[in-house]
Amino acid sequence: MMNLSRSGAAFEEARNYMPGGVNSPVRSYPHMDCPPPFIASAKGSHITDIDGNTYIEGKNLTSEDFYKKMALSSELPKTSQPSIAELEETLSRLSKEGYTHVIGLFLSSGISGFFQNIQYLKEEFSNLQIAFPDSKITSAPLGIMVTSALKWAEDGLTFDEILDRITLQIEGTGAFIMVDDLNHLVKGGRLSNGAAILGTLLSIKPILYFNEQGVIEVFEKIRTEKKATKRLIEIVQERTSNGRYEIIVIHANALEKAEALRELLLESAGSTRISLATFGSVIGTHLGEGSIALGYIPIFE
Repeated sequence: MMNLSRSGAAFEEARNYMPGGVNSPVRSYPHMDCPPPFIASAKGSHITDIDGNTYIEGKNLTSEDFYKKMALSSELPKTSQPSIAELEETLSRLSKEGYTHVIGLFLSSGISGFFQNIQYLKEEFSNLQIAFPDSKITSAPLGIMVTSALKWAEDGLTFDEILDRITLQIEGTGAFIMVDDLNHLVKGGRLSNGAAILGTLLSIKPILYFNEQGVIEVFEKIRTEKKATKRLIEIVQERTSNGRYEIIVIHANALEKAEALRELLLESAGSTRISLATFGSVIGTHLGEGSIALGYIPIFE
């Protein structure tokens, strides 16, 4: 049994300020055998509570558990960049093992400073030819870029040929996001409280997107979720009408909504490949539970 003494004390204090001790409609924790963990930070696939317990996404922390813990916390988890030291250690190991070429794909430079901060590493290893293309995206489309590059290497493509294909993928990749809870953007400092209140009263569902610089911006503001969902499908179909693409329905602990959206796409997309994926803890922290996105990426056969 993990130690949750500090979380327990924080929970008791929180109950003096808000009903049930959590800023959320979730009030089920009194029926659990332990206090809700209060999340202190998140880094990569790891999140850590104020008692020092670390939860590793995909190992001892499921997506459902992460969103439950976040809903029961009065504050958002804190996120940070991946460790540059770990990347440098990895490059050093690859150099010693005789590798000659390295491609690194990371979060868009528009949403993380990590991309800019690692550029100096390309000159630190004289026996490695290193490329860090700016993905301008994140989540499932970024994962597909990585798996595609690995497959192309296995197929015998040269370093430059792989980079050329990655460049084409980056240029043709995008994602449009529908946020479920505007208050979550307020917590993260991305929306004013007044705007969130007005948006909620008017049933506004903002559609966000990654612009050409890989920065998340508001694309359109739509009244009602039903209309926003329809518009989301229209946008992605317009963007993928020419060429071969994989479309990914990405959700933040909203599987039923994601499956329904995938069915709507399958009815009109013909032979287009459509898959399901979940937002990781870092992106989920900023978008909030219930958010859903349509990502798309060019595919090469």
